[in-house]
Amino acid sequence: MPTAPALLPRSAPAASGVSSRAVAALLDRLESSDVECHSLVIARHGRIVAEGWWAPYTAERPHLLYSLTKSFTSTAVGLAVGDGLLSLDDRLVDLLPEHVPQDLPAQAARLTVHHLLTMTTGHAEDTLTEAWLREPDDLTKGFLRLPFAVPEGTRHVYDNTTTYLLARIVERVTGRGLDAFLDARLFRPMGIGPAEWDRVKSGAVFGFHGLHLRTEAVAAFGQLLLQGGRWGDEQLVPRAWVERATRRHIDCTWNLEGTDQADFACGYGYQFWRSRHGFHGHGAFGQQCVVVPSHDLVLAVTAEGESQEVFDAVWDLLLPGVGHADGPEDDAALAERLRRLALPPVPGAGADGPGRTVTGVLDASAQDSALPDGTKVHVEPVGGGWLLRFPSLFDVEAGHGTWRESSPLGRPVVASGAWQGDTFVAELRVITSPHRVTLVVDAATGTARATWSAAPLTTSRLERHVRAPLMTRPDVA
Repeated sequence: MPTAPALLPRSAPAASGVSSRAVAALLDRLESSDVECHSLVIARHGRIVAEGWWAPYTAERPHLLYSLTKSFTSTAVGLAVGDGLLSLDDRLVDLLPEHVPQDLPAQAARLTVHHLLTMTTGHAEDTLTEAWLREPDDLTKGFLRLPFAVPEGTRHVYDNTTTYLLARIVERVTGRGLDAFLDARLFRPMGIGPAEWDRVKSGAVFGFHGLHLRTEAVAAFGQLLLQGGRWGDEQLVPRAWVERATRRHIDCTWNLEGTDQADFACGYGYQFWRSRHGFHGHGAFGQQCVVVPSHDLVLAVTAEGESQEVFDAVWDLLLPGVGHADGPEDDAALAERLRRLALPPVPGAGADGPGRTVTGVLDASAQDSALPDGTKVHVEPVGGGWLLRFPSLFDVEAGHGTWRESSPLGRPVVASGAWQGDTFVAELRVITSPHRVTLVVDAATGTARATWSAAPLTTSRLERHVRAPLMTRPDVA
């Protein structure tokens, strides 16, 4: 894979006033937590002071951002507002009139761009599933038909459909797809180049999810925001929009299984969250762009886990080390540690273990199954690893003691496997996403399981995630 161009200059931690020992303590906390980190980039004073990827994840590879995509959609809205094509007071029904149903509730007629940006439309919960059920071929019309719980502008409820609608509005007023608009106005001027997007069945980008970017590109986006929308000599995004989008507009709460989500209860802006220190864009399973203006600091994280654990570690361990420099030997030790970051391959015996070749039939009754019931899997030894064959679906290569990459349907899968007694175990990482599948084939019974470590939010069918681009209706789960 070719080396991607650098977007930000580099600096030793000490030269930018960041403690290498504090970064090392942060790594210790993260690696002992329930979060499986895939990458981390830390920038101060506009320079990257620490960066690492847990192999097999790499710097050159884009990563699914999930709802961090929303912050980019908000930026596209800001560009359209700055161009005079859109106003915060414009009504949804006037912007997308062909989607207005005959049974339009009065409150729906009053909804504005501001209400969509702040997710204060007045619905009781996320509207995505119900809107699709009401209008399978027109999410906008389905949304406009839904009943309301409270007046608009009075309560924040996290709602994916609001961002979907913002994406469609940007496309209407600019005459370009959201992806093409952001490529021309943001990504190419920053040197990021064309971005990869997942899409809904019609071919349009989701808007609320589905953007794939390299971790450094996420950090560069955070730096752009920290600089008030300026990049080099160009004011790419109006400063007034950055200030408006990242400030608190409405109170919010986010309770996740009874845990304290402190950095999701500090207020909501225009598709940005306020934090205990600064603000952030957030994506499911731990995709983060964190901006801390008080410390001239930006962090970008990709992971599989819950973001609050990352925030707690950053505030507890990293922030106290900002403004404090350690010695050159500490910087060198940190750099070496960052170079060696890795996730272990599957432990166990190689192809000369029991049952060199095995066939299993998938039992899909297990929770979060990744393949249909009855799917056959053939495990065949191939030069230092295995070929995992899923007839009529795809083939994947798995290494022994190492990770091996293949792209059966266009999107890469990196896999490792081993024999553990009479059982073959493999991990299949959809490497451009947070997700991985554990495959277990029992040679004694001829049965198999393929389960997600954390099921994707779009569809559980593995074969869809290894296609590029992923195309599905947003409600499929």
